[in-house]
Amino acid sequence: MENITQHISELLLLLFVIITFLQSGIDKIIDWKGNLDWLKGHFLKTPFKNTVPVMLFTVLVMEVMSGVLSTIGFVQILLQGESSFAFAGSVLACLSLLMLLFGQRIAKDYVGAKTIVIYLIPAVFLVFLLQN
Repeated sequence: MENITQHISELLLLLFVIITFLQSGIDKIIDWKGNLDWLKGHFLKTPFKNTVPVMLFTVLVMEVMSGVLSTIGFVQILLQGESSFAFAGSVLACLSLLMLLFGQRIAKDYVGAKTIVIYLIPAVFLVFLLQN
């Protein structure tokens, strides 16, 4: 139990990353066409209008990897007190969010960009906590 209390902040933030990124990745898999159609409209007047499927796939892979590595890291912290997978998952989560933020800014969706920052703050804090 001592191990859990020593890492409670990291574990709670990892749960946040796991829920956020696995849900988002699963949603993209289940509703690929809906996400793709919406994003094509979202980026219609941007230089990225012809690369939306590649961008969506890239974000999907990053999100799923973030969620999976964070899940492995969560278990690793519980069982071993080790955080290498958690750190990798949290860094990928931040990179995923930065990609999304960049896309929102390019699409001039400033309200959407602000929303991404709300997710980015705890993700960056998690990276900070997990640094050795």
